Amino acid sequence: MAIQIRKTGLQIETTLIEGGKAAAVPLKLFTAFAVVKNPWAGRGFVDDLKPEIHAGAPVLGELLTKMIIDAVGSGEAVEGYGKSAVVGLDGEIEHGSALIHTLRFGNFYRQAVGAKSYLAFCNTRGAANAPIMIPLMDKNDEGRRSHYLTIQTSISDAPAADEIVVALGASIGGRPHHRIGDRYQDLKDLGQDVANPAGV
Repeated sequence: MAIQIRKTGLQIETTLIEGGKAAAVPLKLFTAFAVVKNPWAGRGFVDDLKPEIHAGAPVLGELLTKMIIDAVGSGEAVEGYGKSAVVGLDGEIEHGSALIHTLRFGNFYRQAVGAKSYLAFCNTRGAANAPIMIPLMDKNDEGRRSHYLTIQTSISDAPAADEIVVALGASIGGRPHHRIGDRYQDLKDLGQDVANPAGV
């Protein structure tokens, strides 16, 4: 069964001043979302989610990736990235997870931006206008704290009880005036091997 998309949207936010101080390089945040019919809502408990995953996840991955890349201008320009799903009240958290936690969804984005890091993520459930939270991290460096960001937005009429909002986020730049260092400095300060932080 093909995924039913009710609406899509794109949001671009630019931060020019943070903490009362002008940003040397403005932070740009991009959000692309799709509001889709939950293919499992109203069917009781569904054991096998794979048919709908295979039908819907690639469509959403390709669509949302294209929206982000078109807005940013190129995959190379994307620095931070992440994904999110918000399930309406008639669905399970598992339903949102099913659409975004599959290579059939995420690989479109990873490949388009040339990423090495895993996609940061958030899965929640809520009514229309619920917060859509998209955590971001550097696409190539999980320890780069300047790019630990969270996009927060909402859609006034979504998700309906039988819908899922699926979203991708991107950043150009990190937090303006970031000054807490990176994970690697903590490891050095604690006497741990930066190249082998787990000690294995």
